[in-house]
Amino acid sequence: MGIAIDLALALDPGLLAREAGITPDPWQERLLRSDSPRILLNCCRQSGKSTISALLAAHTALYHPGSLVLVLSPTLRQSQELFRKCLAVYRALDRPVPAEAETKLSLELENGSRIISLPGKESTTRGFSAVALLVVDEAARVPDELYYSIRPMLAVSGGRLAALSTPFGTRGWWYEAWRSAEPWERYEVPATECPRIPAAFLEEERRNLGEWWFRQEYCCEFLDAETQAFRREDIDAAFREEVETWRL
Repeated sequence: MGIAIDLALALDPGLLAREAGITPDPWQERLLRSDSPRILLNCCRQSGKSTISALLAAHTALYHPGSLVLVLSPTLRQSQELFRKCLAVYRALDRPVPAEAETKLSLELENGSRIISLPGKESTTRGFSAVALLVVDEAARVPDELYYSIRPMLAVSGGRLAALSTPFGTRGWWYEAWRSAEPWERYEVPATECPRIPAAFLEEERRNLGEWWFRQEYCCEFLDAETQAFRREDIDAAFREEVETWRL
């Protein structure tokens, strides 16, 4: 890889995706080129969020020497699968920075960077610091206490946080972050914006899953649980102080 090409890849993660044999969707390209420190991605199943996670991790590790990249998933199986995608991107780029060590869940490069994939347990995440990039996969299923325990990892380093998920009801930190006024950069990718998902398949899924599950899994909608007695909006409304106080 020549110096000019290497410099171009360092400056443009979108080019890195193509160099790895991946043609990014328009939303993926926008996200890859974003420099926002806080990103929320609300996306349907099979939209390419794991691919985005792998590309972000690889670009940070390769072109920011000495970086610590943590990729967090709810389960060990998901952590292993996501790390395999990180390795696939690294290998597709022909290993531009040689590896010093490689395990089932970690990669250490000669430039001092590390990519570590972790299952979603608080005991496995404590002890890390100076994180350059923290990717939270399936974020809606990551418990609140785990999320609160990992945020301090970014305090000193000023690292980036990208939380990617399909909705999972109207509860939890990820839902609250999505609806909050905090300055997250937000992306919403329903199945209709994914060119790889045929319309005929979506109609079949709507018939088989039912409207509620289809809207959550493919339309990126935050819906109350089917067994919930009251909608979240009704509960919130009950605690609003919109009635003028009586004056005696």
